[in-house]
Amino acid sequence: MSLAMLAPTPCPTPAVDHCSLLHHILRERKLNPVFQPIVSLAGGSLYGYEGLIRGPSDSSLHAAPALFQAAHQCGLLLEMEQVCRQTTLEHFAARAGKSNQLFLNVSPECLIQPQFRRDETLELLSSCGLSPDHIVIEITENQCHLDFGLLREAVRHFRALGFRIALDDLGEGSSSLRLWSELKPDFVKIDKHFIQGIHTDPLKQQFVRSIRDLAVGVGCKTIAEGVETVAELQLVRSLGIDFAQGYLLGRPHPQPRLILPADIASLLAHRQATGAQPRRRSHAGELLQQVAPVTPDTSNETVFQMFSNDPELFAIPVTAKEVPIGLLRRQHVLETFARRYSRELHGKKSCTQLMDSTPIIVDRQVELQAVSELVVAAGRKHLTDGFIITAGGCYAGMGNGIDLMRAITEIQICAARYANPLTLLPGNVPINEQIESLLAARMPFFACYVDLNHFKPFNDIYGYRNGDEMIQLLGHLLVEMTEPELDFVGHIGGDDFMLLTQSHDTVERCEALIARFGMAIRPHFNSEHLAAGGYESADRRGQKVFHPLPSLAIGIIHATPGQHSSHHEIAAAATEAKRQAKKRPAGSVFVERRGMAPRPLPQ
Repeated sequence: MSLAMLAPTPCPTPAVDHCSLLHHILRERKLNPVFQPIVSLAGGSLYGYEGLIRGPSDSSLHAAPALFQAAHQCGLLLEMEQVCRQTTLEHFAARAGKSNQLFLNVSPECLIQPQFRRDETLELLSSCGLSPDHIVIEITENQCHLDFGLLREAVRHFRALGFRIALDDLGEGSSSLRLWSELKPDFVKIDKHFIQGIHTDPLKQQFVRSIRDLAVGVGCKTIAEGVETVAELQLVRSLGIDFAQGYLLGRPHPQPRLILPADIASLLAHRQATGAQPRRRSHAGELLQQVAPVTPDTSNETVFQMFSNDPELFAIPVTAKEVPIGLLRRQHVLETFARRYSRELHGKKSCTQLMDSTPIIVDRQVELQAVSELVVAAGRKHLTDGFIITAGGCYAGMGNGIDLMRAITEIQICAARYANPLTLLPGNVPINEQIESLLAARMPFFACYVDLNHFKPFNDIYGYRNGDEMIQLLGHLLVEMTEPELDFVGHIGGDDFMLLTQSHDTVERCEALIARFGMAIRPHFNSEHLAAGGYESADRRGQKVFHPLPSLAIGIIHATPGQHSSHHEIAAAATEAKRQAKKRPAGSVFVERRGMAPRPLPQ
């Protein structure tokens, strides 16, 4: 929350003693910065801190609202913000190191002041040993009437200096969406009103989901404010929010927290069940376009003529003995020849003089997701000019960023269309397609049907929301136990999951999953039910029946080439194996031995 926004409309007659006290506080710099962590939900790491301020602990102006109310009433708001910035920067540099981001609150009123924009903040940073790339200027709407033109110009000025911009409390003010449109911030912080209790409020979930979609569309990162419970954290993470801030992750403190609490770090370390596993592996070779390469003895003049004669040609690879050694980029070549005397100076020289000697080069078998990560990490020019594709180390062709992004988008849309809405894991259609793909390739694999025992009584007693959380937990554990190159996890529906794997230790890993699940669900029960090992509930005839705590039943079949002809047969065999597992004691694996290698298996 921004500091300046805490100042309400000034009262007509401020207390004289408050003004005197405030003058003393500012003169003696008796302000105490505190820092609240901002955590990456994707990586589970500390990303930065929001710098907040407190007055002297023994005064009536200790709390931020009282402090800024007095500053506003006494006409000292700009001076107050200046002292706050200086004190916060000094403490941050001394206590938090220089590897984290500081979100520095600045009111719009202060941001447009000429003296603030005359590099005052740069001087402060320099004196503290910091640079603009450490600082995110956090702006909050705190006035009814804002001069958007001046604000836009001020933001442009600071962004040119290297600062990034955050918009605070999105959704709290009447003009916040217009501020987003006008200022184009790098971060938007979603007001805590929409975060607190979000796990029980579908309307808040839809609002936050819409903000996330808008942010993705304009290349802006999202921060959820006011996260106070694990349920809120899990929900905003599942919605794709980038960062979170709140008491659960750390309260404001004079000494910035350098590590997360162990339980929160463990929670965030669990991989999200995102369903990102594509049903079909897509490779760079699918984007291959034929572009004739040149060799090192080709002159710059010849390359210039090639670009001039073909306006659609954006890059030309350079190869030596069919091996790519560089890339000639259209814009660079044309700009070079546009300079005076460049033609005379460079025209006859080797094209290696103008080539990029470190282009992106990928083998045609590299998956598109990996290519996408390489291109995005390498920078914007590679999206425009493309990358070189090889086969066995030799030049094969070119790929371009537009085709790459289109292919990645199609994969993501296709995956989302068939994902289970609760866990976001692939649903029945991709599960069947994966089975058919394995059968067509005549590859042996294990099909593991995972089901929950005694789930309905738990759902009835503890409620559907807790039931959903247990299903999500099982999805997380399944994803964690998999190896991406060998395994596929799908959510059939309800409490039923399918694991398709080629791992040799499948049976042992499934038994380990049963043990992990039994420990992980313990916090979901009250102490009485844990001690009893279950609970009583009425059956359909109204009679009390004792039900054990939920456990896993896993049926495993080993599909070998020629044994099964379709996903229907695999599904039927796996369903029967699961049925046999459910007949055994709670928490059992049943292995269908037919088709398996003759080796002893744990029961």
